[in-house]
Amino acid sequence: MTPILELRAVKAFYGQSEVLHGIDVAVEEGGMAVLLGANGAGKTTTLRAICGMVRREGEIRFAGTRLDRRTTEEIAGLGVAHVPEGRGTFIGLTVEENLRLGAHMRAGRAEADLQRMYGYFPILAARRRQQAGTLSGGEQQMLAIARALMMAPRLLVLDEPSFGLAPQIVEDIFAIVERIRSDEHVSVLLVEQNARLALDLADHAYLMETGYVVASGSAKALADDPQISRSYLGY
Repeated sequence: MTPILELRAVKAFYGQSEVLHGIDVAVEEGGMAVLLGANGAGKTTTLRAICGMVRREGEIRFAGTRLDRRTTEEIAGLGVAHVPEGRGTFIGLTVEENLRLGAHMRAGRAEADLQRMYGYFPILAARRRQQAGTLSGGEQQMLAIARALMMAPRLLVLDEPSFGLAPQIVEDIFAIVERIRSDEHVSVLLVEQNARLALDLADHAYLMETGYVVASGSAKALADDPQISRSYLGY
């Protein structure tokens, strides 16, 4: 398959400190890739580099367009939706107001997209008039993903969507993400601490350590490699 996203020799910096050291990553059109590694490995920084949130060098291409020369707003407009760690919902607004903000650049499609999101996330339909800050952690994560999808992205970038959530809620959220990937043909780049679950879902995996990609391949190959499993994935 053809990659929709390609990172080639990408470096990223916080101030003068280089935290990504020339990494190569790709996400296939309609596929799911996962970044794995310990805290501080550079996973979140990779997502921020893609979305123009840190200074970066190297080449980042999305659907043939150079992202490394674009602003965060321009990147979002091209079809890259970023759900950061911590969800980032507007807690003082209602569920529906949050969703409509996600579609602010697509006013003509907002109503149809809103109903589609309620189809994927029925609990959000039931909570539509409720302030986002009163939702449970799992419901807030669903809202963050649904709001990102209101942008009608071609690539969904998810940073630790399972963080702090009960196992059953995590399974429910990932089942919905997989359904959306299939139904909407949205590609997914995922950062996830739950390695076993992520490798079950993803097509391709990258193992990161201190700003380097130290192993990559099909998700199944990494999951089946006993040395990688023992040394990096904890099983």
